[in-house]
Amino acid sequence: MKKRKFTFLTFSFYAFLLLIAASWYFVIGVKNASFLELFSKENVAYASKFFKGLFGVGQEEIAFLNRDSWSYAFTLTIETLQMSIMAIGFSTIVMFLTVIPAARNVADGTLTLSRKWYRWVVFGLIRISYIFSRAIPELVWAMIIIFIFKPGILPGAIALALHNFGILGKLCAEVIEDTDSRPIRNLASAGAGRAQILMYGVLPTVLPQFLTYILYRWEVIMRTTIVVGFVGAGGLGQEFKLSMSFFHYTEITLLLICYLILVIIADFISEKSRFFVK
Repeated sequence: MKKRKFTFLTFSFYAFLLLIAASWYFVIGVKNASFLELFSKENVAYASKFFKGLFGVGQEEIAFLNRDSWSYAFTLTIETLQMSIMAIGFSTIVMFLTVIPAARNVADGTLTLSRKWYRWVVFGLIRISYIFSRAIPELVWAMIIIFIFKPGILPGAIALALHNFGILGKLCAEVIEDTDSRPIRNLASAGAGRAQILMYGVLPTVLPQFLTYILYRWEVIMRTTIVVGFVGAGGLGQEFKLSMSFFHYTEITLLLICYLILVIIADFISEKSRFFVK
């Protein structure tokens, strides 16, 4: 009989199981956490009151049945949509300006058949900026930006763009690194310049994947506006915080419905865009 090799994949699987077991032991054995306490009479009563309030049970004014509330929520929805579009627009522009030198196969010259020492310096600086950008959460960026500027949807959009620029840059740079280099190298060997290689070799190959990532991050940004709204960035997020603070449960339901509509719109646009690209 052949002996089974202890591969890295097998080691990872057993290490993952060990990590799960150790985590549960720490939670239950060391911290003495009891899940039954989550279902105490007090917690059940609070949860029942909250969910009944969301559906308007026992409420005098039901926001999602009020015309004026819908009109105000629609205005906030437009603000949230504007914030998300500005955020993904800012981050996409900066990503396109930096993504080519941020690819490893461009830095080492394997893609363009041209090796320059300074490309590694540019590569390192841009990659560090990507790490710094995505390492700081959107809420922290929003607190910094709003502290410098006045509250509003523009500071919120800048905060969201600062965080997502690093994520988009890393994802799209990896797309360039994984692309088939043969057509691009043929262009380079035929005497094409860097701009021609970019326009006729790189972009047609990577643009569909770029578009997928951009639309996905736009949908994420649309949901994350609720977080930056907590610190005064405006839109649905700021109103959501106020509704939670004043226990206006039906307003929370109305705002969640508006967020659901926005995500459905983003998903619809994403599906149609991928269809036209193909």
